Amino acid sequence: MSRTNRPVISATGLFTPPESISNEELVASYNAYVRQYNAENAAQIAKDEVKPLELSSVEFIEKASGIKARHVMAKAPLLDPEIMAPRWEERGNDELSIMAEIGVKAAQQALKAAGREPGEVDAVLCAASNMERAYPAMAIEIQQALGIDGFGFDINVACSSATFGIQTAADFIRSGNARSVLVVSPEITSGHLNWRDRDSHFIFGDVATAVLVEDAAIAPPQHWEILGTKLKTVFSNNIRNNFGFLNRAHPESAGSADKLFVQEGRKVFKEVVPMVASMILAEADRLEIEPNSLRRLWLHQANAGMNRMIAHRVLGHEADENESPTVLDTYGNTSSAGSIIAFHLHKDDLKAGDTGLICSFGAGYSAGTVFVRKAA
Repeated sequence: MSRTNRPVISATGLFTPPESISNEELVASYNAYVRQYNAENAAQIAKDEVKPLELSSVEFIEKASGIKARHVMAKAPLLDPEIMAPRWEERGNDELSIMAEIGVKAAQQALKAAGREPGEVDAVLCAASNMERAYPAMAIEIQQALGIDGFGFDINVACSSATFGIQTAADFIRSGNARSVLVVSPEITSGHLNWRDRDSHFIFGDVATAVLVEDAAIAPPQHWEILGTKLKTVFSNNIRNNFGFLNRAHPESAGSADKLFVQEGRKVFKEVVPMVASMILAEADRLEIEPNSLRRLWLHQANAGMNRMIAHRVLGHEADENESPTVLDTYGNTSSAGSIIAFHLHKDDLKAGDTGLICSFGAGYSAGTVFVRKAA
């Protein structure tokens, strides 16, 4: 492979919504809804016709997930027991959509960090778990807003969308079809979360990330070599969201709980942890990288317990915060953006030659690995 076809990560960007919901605030809102529901259905509950809802607690949330807070685009309606869903003014077709808006902000930060002008970028990939609309593609709107003359398309592989996007961008570089590609992940996951479900009402938060993947020949001196990437999918119903435009053919089902995020958490934990750990170890072996030589693991931020177990299986010992940093506690699960947030916030202290791993995993099942080495 010639030098002009070596993909690297030139820079990253991060947009964090200014509003945040603490576990204490979330539990107060959820429990208010539970008390109201149980009071309104007291007669049916007494007759065993309706099951009472169970109260949530800060202790339950933190033990189950490790999450302590999450950033959101619309705090007040999420905490309103009468709404418990994001709400904002609908925008016209000629206005920048909210998903594109936050994606542009993250992308502009990445471009500035790399010293790159939009006109020098060839493509935009919008890689996220939920798209605001079917078409036009979110990527094309972001491309237009940034002023990029090239092409763009959307990628949706749930929580693995960003790593799938990075491999796709790297493949464009390797083939010579592009020299500079933006992978943008605007994740407004508060929109697909069932805020009235005790088992999942605490999981997700909103954010946007951007990764600039470029040819090494034009990258800034301080970049990250992409040593190798690997993608894997295995069909599973254990994480699912049945929302889609075909639901309109059956309007009676439009409000069903399965049109939002649902999962079998214990099954996911049991099946995904060994799958991801084995995938990482196999790819490290193919790349001739000793797993215990990995300086840092930037893992998907879904569950603290899953990350501890995966890191232990890969490194051969219990990973500390320096080896496997966590952003889950303050950001919550941000789907595909999680591992990129961890990379963005916890990469600058590494030295030239240090090797690390960006890894995501989630619904599908899907998983993606990106092994990187700091160049300077």
